[in-house]
Amino acid sequence: MQSTPSDTILVIGAGGQLGLELTHELRQRYGASHVVAADVRAPKDAATQESGPFELLDVLDKNRLEEVMRQYKPKQVYHLAALLSATAEKNPKFGWQLNMDGLFNVLDASVDLGVQQVYWPSSIAVFGPDTPRENTPQLTIMNPNTIYGISKLAGEQWCEWYFKKHGLDVRSLRYPGLIGYKSLPGGGTTDYAVDIYHKAVAGQSYECFLSEDTYLPMMYMPDALKATLDLMHAPAEQIKIRSSYNLGAMSFSPREITASIQRHQPDFRVTYQPDSRQQIADSWPASIDDSRARQDWGWQPDFDLDKMTQDMLVNLKQQVALSV
Repeated sequence: MQSTPSDTILVIGAGGQLGLELTHELRQRYGASHVVAADVRAPKDAATQESGPFELLDVLDKNRLEEVMRQYKPKQVYHLAALLSATAEKNPKFGWQLNMDGLFNVLDASVDLGVQQVYWPSSIAVFGPDTPRENTPQLTIMNPNTIYGISKLAGEQWCEWYFKKHGLDVRSLRYPGLIGYKSLPGGGTTDYAVDIYHKAVAGQSYECFLSEDTYLPMMYMPDALKATLDLMHAPAEQIKIRSSYNLGAMSFSPREITASIQRHQPDFRVTYQPDSRQQIADSWPASIDDSRARQDWGWQPDFDLDKMTQDMLVNLKQQVALSV
């Protein structure tokens, strides 16, 4: 989107791990008054509410959604509200309802009210136990076995359908596990890779809920923000895939992230106690082929594991120092 003073962006789910940082980044780029943050709860991060407009919004309330959209007339909508993998398995019917009905409400309101672009995140959870785990291709067998993955796969197909049938410019990325220091874990299977840094900085040991050799695709939050905005800024003719693009940056195991932290903190210790999330992780890719994203709109990550570890530890230690 080419930003002008009249453009408005709506971020639904602005209080989540991705939403919090994406809202901040968009407000830096476009001006706080042009980015409306919306969430089902008022943000704990006061800066999100105070730095620009904020609206309480349950995306399942279609009337309220349309009211907010009529008020602000957004040109872009980022729809991030979802129940994540581990949480959705505990409440599967609500996970399906939030992830699917929320998407329908956003897509329908966007068509009816003339929104130019919609961003909706997918996930590596769309793949399943029969998908090739190494270098998982863009087009392959997809038989997810979690409510989160099932809803994301269905959502991808609906996004493509709305593009083909209604001409709605919907864009999507299949995120790997996202790691950042500005928010706490939110109920995902890859959350260990966030929590482990918090424990290290606190001088505590960490009990990991995945086995030490479980490889999963991961991405540092600055790269996730970069990929999202690069995709949304790319000319429409470059967006060849309207379901969702594979997106990769790095793959590592709990043992490898532990070793990366120990290069800075040699006394840090991790034990392993796999739980129900291990089965979810075992059904997901170990690494991702994102060559289509690189080819179509020039995707290129900036962070590897050690560069991310250094940045995470520095920033989390700064947060601790400021809170004392």
